[in-house]
Amino acid sequence: MPQGGTPHNRPVWLVQKAPDQDSLRRMRSLMEGQALNTVCVEAQCPNQGECFSCGTATFLILGDICTRGCRFCAVKGGRPTPPDPEEPARLAQTAAELGLKHVVITSVTRDDLPDQGAGQFAEAVRQVKKLCPQTSVEVLIPDFQGRVELLELVAQAGPQVIAHNLETVPRFYGPVRRGAIYQRSLEVVASVKRVSPATASKSGIMLGLGETREEVLGVLTDLRGAHCDILTLGQYLAPSTEHAPVERFVTPDEFEQFKQEALAMGFKYVASSPYVRSSYRADQAWKAVQAAAGS
Repeated sequence: MPQGGTPHNRPVWLVQKAPDQDSLRRMRSLMEGQALNTVCVEAQCPNQGECFSCGTATFLILGDICTRGCRFCAVKGGRPTPPDPEEPARLAQTAAELGLKHVVITSVTRDDLPDQGAGQFAEAVRQVKKLCPQTSVEVLIPDFQGRVELLELVAQAGPQVIAHNLETVPRFYGPVRRGAIYQRSLEVVASVKRVSPATASKSGIMLGLGETREEVLGVLTDLRGAHCDILTLGQYLAPSTEHAPVERFVTPDEFEQFKQEALAMGFKYVASSPYVRSSYRADQAWKAVQAAAGS
């Protein structure tokens, strides 16, 4: 077992302080009242209290049931219900009531829909921009089965950031990321700049599934070749014993080393530490990209 502890004995650096309970209660109360979901709760994100208290949140649209069954994800799989046409307006209203500075909108994968859910993404972005004009908007999209016209539909709504996660190294796509294809996901990231050059592109991967250092650097090289601006690296934590197991806990020093190597490659912003998730401090990433563009 490499340095970093065993999956059955979490190291000290994975111990976190309790989240801000007042922020959690307020967010959850509003979400329940508006019949909305957050990926913060559905995917068991460890940072939800911190993000809520800092004025950011990640909304989960198109229901809470995914048409795929990735072995790393806590979101339920199965047959989803039809999209709710009122959801985008409720999402924007909630963002306004919370006074959010940066909104992240993501979704379950909806392979069952003719437009893969792209229309709902676009409408949610438009509604937030209409009601909260000072709020920056980020979308974390599925692969849309590689259909560039659906990416264009979302980009036309004007989000500041478009993210699509590669999630892991190519070797684990079959056993861990069912229904996805590495090259297709990489092409989604590359297409962001082709479709909307001014939009920031973003992606991320989990560490701890058994990938090698060389495989991680290979993915980072691929992402820079796809003109990815923002990178997130975090520790994979299995949601249950039914999910893919954690092979090892990656040390904070290793995360920091990957961060420095990624910055040297040309990424404009890198968040890399054990508890980083795709939307962690997403507002700071966007500000960093803005600052780089103005320099």
